[in-house]
Amino acid sequence: MGTKVNPVIDRVTRRIQDRSQKTRADYLARVRLAANEGPSRSTLSCSNLAHGIAACGQAEKDALAGTVTPNIGIVSAYNDMLSAHQPFDRFPELIKQAAAAEGAMAQFAGGVPAMCDGVTQGQDGMDLSLFSRDVIAMSTAIALSHNMFDAALCLGICDKIVPGLLIGTLSFGHLPVVFVPAGPMLSGLPNKEKARIREEYAAGRVGRDELLAAESASYHSAGTCTFYGTANSNQMLMEFMGLQLPGGSFVNPGTELRAHLTTEAVRTVLRITDLGDNYTPIGHIVDEKAIVNALVGLLASGGSTNHTLHLVAIAAAGGVLIDWNDFAELSKAVPLLARVYPNGLADVNHFHAAGGLGYMIGQLLDAGMLHEDVQTILGPGMRNFCMEPVIDNSKLKWQASRTESLDSEVLRPVDDPFDNEGGLRVVDGNVGRAIVKVSAVAEEHYAITAPARVFDSQAAFIEAFNNGELEMDFVAVLPNQGPRANGMPELHKLTPYLGVLQNRGFKVALLTDGRMSGASGKVLAAIQVTPESVADGTIGKIRNDDLITIDSNAGVLSVSGEDDAAARHAKCHDLTGNHTGMGRELFTAFRTQVSSAETGASIFAVK
Repeated sequence: MGTKVNPVIDRVTRRIQDRSQKTRADYLARVRLAANEGPSRSTLSCSNLAHGIAACGQAEKDALAGTVTPNIGIVSAYNDMLSAHQPFDRFPELIKQAAAAEGAMAQFAGGVPAMCDGVTQGQDGMDLSLFSRDVIAMSTAIALSHNMFDAALCLGICDKIVPGLLIGTLSFGHLPVVFVPAGPMLSGLPNKEKARIREEYAAGRVGRDELLAAESASYHSAGTCTFYGTANSNQMLMEFMGLQLPGGSFVNPGTELRAHLTTEAVRTVLRITDLGDNYTPIGHIVDEKAIVNALVGLLASGGSTNHTLHLVAIAAAGGVLIDWNDFAELSKAVPLLARVYPNGLADVNHFHAAGGLGYMIGQLLDAGMLHEDVQTILGPGMRNFCMEPVIDNSKLKWQASRTESLDSEVLRPVDDPFDNEGGLRVVDGNVGRAIVKVSAVAEEHYAITAPARVFDSQAAFIEAFNNGELEMDFVAVLPNQGPRANGMPELHKLTPYLGVLQNRGFKVALLTDGRMSGASGKVLAAIQVTPESVADGTIGKIRNDDLITIDSNAGVLSVSGEDDAAARHAKCHDLTGNHTGMGRELFTAFRTQVSSAETGASIFAVK
């Protein structure tokens, strides 16, 4: 079907299929077992059903008492503190109205937590961030566990929320599911200026008032943050996996088009329930080819390093087994087609205006970089996603996506990419394995060999910086930041300080078993090191002045010193301060059970 698939894409896909043969078969068997004739609520007793419809009006009770009125479960990450999720306040009523217009029902099945890494960055609450993904997955399962629904709509945007919703709904793989975004805020302070002021603050040349003013001008209204971090990478993935309406990821909140897309999501999910002829459960959509398409989209767009964790966990929830070698091999073959901050100066609004995801998907399909023969919420074929929505006489219509980029500084074709590779690399050696993202790093910084400076925390690093102790070439080593240690927080607080030092001409880099997220920037960083420090990883045995090599060109991550670092006794670190306060004492079981970074840092994965 369509263009012949690129040989690297084909080889990696076949390897994943072979590796996943048993786990995928077991998963599909569970999906078949769960798929009953007619609506799931037909299996409920009269008492069960009476509880499920007790709060409904009489007409709704009559409809749900039968077996032919479809009922949609709404699972939402709404809260009104987070800009990305605040617009969801109005969505349930809109969804219910759209369902009623189609002779169907919709019930708010449940809410899931939504925390913001932007708020918790560098704070104690960040230690709960990654674990929130698996809490969200479990919350989604609880919402759908009432067995009242023929389909589900998932309302979520940000970092751990969409992966958690997807993992949760894959445990209900027999249900059709459509993801419903809210869209990004309008563009604010340009990203280059925001980054400059952050570095000026780190260098002590501007004060907190100036910094807060700049940040508030960047993050200024309802909607998703406009840089291309994990939240917006999530939206890209949902389109590349065929789970979200095409062209809808980056439509701003509060617009007429946004409202039309939400009601169209209702009509779309109703068309694919098991009450009709186009039954398309989510478990059949998210297969090996869909996962590879997601990987390609991540690499072609310069997306978040967090998805080297999330996509592994998502795939496993559908019985598909992937690892970092798959990311690295695909990255060598997939060209980088976008420059969006931090991998450029533009934001997602500029990217969308230049042609957006529809243009990118079309380019990749024509080049054989995507599997066209996949199932989606719109039926068979990824070509369904080379469309963009428009409003014509107050009605939603679809038109073909652009075939030419409107801004070559933001979006380019496959035959003239920004880079011939996607920019995610794996480094390996006597320290372990780690992820390096080079798409925003200048080529002269792709490799470093320099002495280690070891820090117990971000605060210790910043104190050393402020004391003038870091005016040198060095690799900042932060162990004890992995999932078993403290939940694997992002270490973004270091970014402007390392940037200042690099601007001053020093060769600097970061080595950590923690995360750096989708906003990983211009400083070389080997992140998510596995094995982590508390799993007897060598990173926890590195001392000041050990020589660290991070060479993303050669794929090397090594330490050398007066003796064999791996044979040393690990330095004892008192982590009790990271395990209490801000709710962290509730997550002891998570820290005990969580798997390694390469297996998704998940409590559900086999370690």
